[in-house]
Amino acid sequence: MNEQDRSDQGGRQPPPHRRRPRYQGTHPKSYAQKYKEHHLAAYPEIEAHLRAKGITPAGTHVPILVEEVMACLAPRPGEVVVDGTVGYGGHALEFIQRISPGGKLIGLDVDAAELERTRQRLGAAGVHVNLYRSNFAGLAKILRQERLDGFDIIFADLGVSSMQIDNPQRGMSYKHDGPLDMRMDDRLQETGADLLHRLSEQDLAQALRVLADEPDHEKISHLIVARRAVEPITRTAQLIRLVFEAKGLNPKTWRQQQRDARSHALHPAARTFQALRILVNDELGALRELLRVAPYCLRSGGRIGIISFHSGEDRLVKQSFRDGLRQGVYEAVAEDVIVPQREEVHANPRSASAKFRWARIGATGRPKRA
Repeated sequence: MNEQDRSDQGGRQPPPHRRRPRYQGTHPKSYAQKYKEHHLAAYPEIEAHLRAKGITPAGTHVPILVEEVMACLAPRPGEVVVDGTVGYGGHALEFIQRISPGGKLIGLDVDAAELERTRQRLGAAGVHVNLYRSNFAGLAKILRQERLDGFDIIFADLGVSSMQIDNPQRGMSYKHDGPLDMRMDDRLQETGADLLHRLSEQDLAQALRVLADEPDHEKISHLIVARRAVEPITRTAQLIRLVFEAKGLNPKTWRQQQRDARSHALHPAARTFQALRILVNDELGALRELLRVAPYCLRSGGRIGIISFHSGEDRLVKQSFRDGLRQGVYEAVAEDVIVPQREEVHANPRSASAKFRWARIGATGRPKRA
């Protein structure tokens, strides 16, 4: 650059070029290092390569049971769909294709960072899209804000998204060390570490048993209470070590068990992490409220569909739909639970525990008020 060029820029020097930090080995290992997976638009071949191996690219989420959801809920042009867990927008994009032209999609999510990414992704969708930072338990309030007489479809994909699991800073994964946060909504006051510090041994044991079917719930809760008396439990790695100790395992013996089983056996800490995450985010309380208000928010002939991943969630959905059918609230409900086919589980192992149920309001209309 000559002196004239510098004077044209007001004497400002161009910013220095900064090299991307190098990582050890031939492939990135940490979430932050996987820069190509975070920018798939610039590296489209990466997504195809990873998906062929059954791996979800970091920072993305693969929607589950898409064909089954669309077939059962049957979105049509001009309809209004509310996606109560819009996440990365995978199911939302499928709904959008089917409600165009003239349709409207309303997306809810409590995760501010992911909601903004999804806002940009759905920006060129071709139909009216409104996104709210809200839990689906607040569905009735959203209906009033939208000044609608009801929704044609209500959909929710429960649990945690791949973006949240993969990011160690969220503290939801037992794969990498990180702060024991576990909040989907950072406006919540208590983190996972806070709950481990506050709950009694009895309450911890009950949560592990009821929310995760953890067979070693008493041993794990006892060790947690004993350890927190010595030092705060604030990292995921600390909690994992406690679970391994309670089960009489260490990483070496666990890897040997995996090899002997020749399968993707459940990680020893998976149930403990699940129970703590459900507690932190009051996931069952939110689901109960959604199931309570949903019939009052659906138009005549409206449909609701819910994907769950935990037996306690599925029981709530199953019972609510069956009670609604018996009481005349719903005209029809799924006779049997719908689960992913073998091919989908192979391509996306995280879909293995998914369960989908649906219900439909009768043509004569919904109940009068919530």
